[in-house]
Amino acid sequence: MKILSRILLSLFFALVSHVALAQTRLTVSQALDFWITNTEKEVVLAADAMPEEKYSFAPTAGEFTGTRTFAQQVKHLAANNYRMAAYILSQTPTPDQESETGPDAVRSKAQIVGYVKGSFVALHRAVAVVNEGNMVESLAAPPRQNTRLQLAVDAVAHSYDHYGQMVEYLRMNGIVPPASRK
Repeated sequence: MKILSRILLSLFFALVSHVALAQTRLTVSQALDFWITNTEKEVVLAADAMPEEKYSFAPTAGEFTGTRTFAQQVKHLAANNYRMAAYILSQTPTPDQESETGPDAVRSKAQIVGYVKGSFVALHRAVAVVNEGNMVESLAAPPRQNTRLQLAVDAVAHSYDHYGQMVEYLRMNGIVPPASRK
């Protein structure tokens, strides 16, 4: 009886652990979406932290000739997000997304923050279609990366690159970045 109880208990634990493992296994799109969500949080908080009158700030001391303003950094980041989302979905990006400048009509802080938020909505929608069957499938459009997985990873890496620049601009203006306030 003891042996039968132990066998049944072991089978029960094996079944429960298998079910629990299956419930915690992430899909490719969920894993990508996790990183996009984290990036979005940091970028949007940093964009919100800069006062509107400082959106035109660009460093000038030293080797900064031609450096983007804070507004241009955020628009560039957002335009690239839209571009990568379009490629993931096998769509053609708009010319301002392709040039990574964003629309000329987007100028105020509210418009730029809305534009960057929209770019993350586009990325969330795009990575929702990525799965194990299509994540490394070759795509025709992008010049360097040619899989959905590469494009999604590039969007996150590129966003964090410019997020780092946004943080520097905030600090140059005496603003502690939201992520550093914790």
